[in-house]
Amino acid sequence: MTTTTSGARDRVLIFDTTLRDGEQCPGATMTLDEKLAVAELLDTMGVDIIEAGFPIASNGDFEAVAEIARRSKRAVIAGLARAIPADIARAGEAVRHARAGRIHTFVSTSPIHLAHQMRKSEDEVVEIILKTVAQARDLVDDVEWSAMDATRTGIDYLCRCVEAAIKAGATTINLPDTVGYATPSEYRAMFAAVRERVPNADKAVFSVHCHNDLGLAVANTLAGLEGGARQIECTINGIGERAGNAALEEVVMAIRTRGDVMPFETGIESTLLTRASKLVSHATNFPVQFNKAIVGRNAFAHESGIHQDGMLKNAETYEIMTPASVGLAKTSLVMGKHSGRAAFRSKLGELGLHLTDNQFQDVFERFKALADRKKHVYDEDIEALVDENLATAHDRIRLVSLSVIAGTHGPQRATLKIMVDGRTVTEEADGNGPVDAVFNAIHALVPHEAVLELYQVHAVTEGTDAQAEVSVRLKDGERSVTARGADPDTLVASAKAYLSALNKLSAAARRLHAQAI
Repeated sequence: MTTTTSGARDRVLIFDTTLRDGEQCPGATMTLDEKLAVAELLDTMGVDIIEAGFPIASNGDFEAVAEIARRSKRAVIAGLARAIPADIARAGEAVRHARAGRIHTFVSTSPIHLAHQMRKSEDEVVEIILKTVAQARDLVDDVEWSAMDATRTGIDYLCRCVEAAIKAGATTINLPDTVGYATPSEYRAMFAAVRERVPNADKAVFSVHCHNDLGLAVANTLAGLEGGARQIECTINGIGERAGNAALEEVVMAIRTRGDVMPFETGIESTLLTRASKLVSHATNFPVQFNKAIVGRNAFAHESGIHQDGMLKNAETYEIMTPASVGLAKTSLVMGKHSGRAAFRSKLGELGLHLTDNQFQDVFERFKALADRKKHVYDEDIEALVDENLATAHDRIRLVSLSVIAGTHGPQRATLKIMVDGRTVTEEADGNGPVDAVFNAIHALVPHEAVLELYQVHAVTEGTDAQAEVSVRLKDGERSVTARGADPDTLVASAKAYLSALNKLSAAARRLHAQAI
C-alpha cells in the first residue's frame, strides 16, 4: 500500500487496533457480535486498516478475524502474528477471505528485550526477520513489520532491522513506542533518521504506534508524522494495555483542526466519531471519562460565566471545532409508546444503528417497554438499548424479575428470579443495603468465587426517570471482566450488569476448556 496526496496534503492512513490492542486492556474482552458491530462501524467511517485480532491466540480470535475479513467492504483487514511460522500461517489463513488482507508480524529489537525476553543475539533476530517476513509475503501482498520497543533500540541496529524487513518484502514498517517511553522530539528524530539512513526506505510506508504511559501518545503520534510516518495506529477512546494507546478521535480531529501546521488528511468521516466512542465504550464496558477530549461528556460543556458569555456572542470564542463535526447532537427527544416500527427503524438509521430482523424485534420490544415506564425517550436511551442487545445476545444467564424491600429499617431483602440455560430459578437474600441483597441473591443462584472490583452508576440522560447505567467489574483469579446494565430502576440495572459479568466469565471459562480439549 502506498500513500497518496491531495494537493499539498499528504494522505495519512488510519490503522485501528481497537479489536486487538484495545481488547488487551484488562476486562475489555468483546463478544463476536460486538466485534462485528465495531468492525462494521470502523469500516463505514473510513478506517483504512482494521487490525481485527491475534488469530493464533485462540479459536475465538481466529474466527473473529476471519468473519470480519469476509464482511469488510472497504478496509484492509490485518491479523497480528509473532515472528513464529505457526503464527504467520494462522494469520494468513484468517485474512485470506478479505477484500484486502494484511499480516502484521513483529519481533523485539531493544537490548533489554533481546536479553531478557527473546534471549537471542542481534544477528539471530535479523535472520528471524528475514525468514518470517518472507513467509508472510508468500501468503499476502501486504505485510507490516514492527520493531517491538523500537524507541529503546539503538539507531544503528534499528536501521539494520528495518532494511532487512523491507528487503524480505515488508510494505509497512511500524516503529512503536511500545512502553510509552519516548518524547515527541525523540520520536520525530527516530523516524527522520531511519528514513534517511535505510537505503530502501522509500519502498515502505512508515507507521507510528504510541502508548500513553506518560500521557504523550497523541503528541508522539503527531511528531512521528513530522518525521515522515504516514500511517497512524490508534484505538477508539484510546483503550489498550496499561494506560492505553493514542486515541483515534484525538489524532483525527487534531489533524483536521490544525491543518495550518499539519498538512495531512485522513479518510475518516468525523461525524461518526461520537457513535464509535459510545459503541466501543458499551462493547468493552469501559466508560469514557467525562473530560475526555473530543468524545467526553464535558468536551463541549461550558460552565464558567466568562466562557458562557463568549459562547453566547460567538461560539468560536471557546470552541475550536463544532459538536456536529464529531457527530454530537443535542439530546433529542424521540418517540413515545405510540411510535410504530417504521418510525423506530427510521430513528435507528439516523443514529447509524443497523440491526438484523431478530435484533430489531428484540430492541423494539425493549423500546416499547421503556416508553411505558419513562416519560421521554431520548436518542441515548435507544443507543443503550441497542448496545445492551449486542452485549447480551448469547447470555446463558438472564434476569426474569426482581423485587427489593429497602429503607431505613432493615433488613434489606431481594427476591430474584433468573433463567439459567432455559431453567427458571428463584432466590431470596438479605444484605447490607439493597444492592448487596441483590448480589447476594445472585451469588446463591450462581455460586462463584469472583470478587467485585468495581461498582459504578451514572444516568444515561437527565431527569429523575432517566435510565441508570451500572458498570460492574468482577475478577476471578487472573481473569477480569467488566459489564454494564441499563434500566430506569437502578437495582434492576445492577442485577443486569452483575449477571452480564458472570456470563462473560462463564464464556471465557468455556473457551479455555474447549482449547484444552
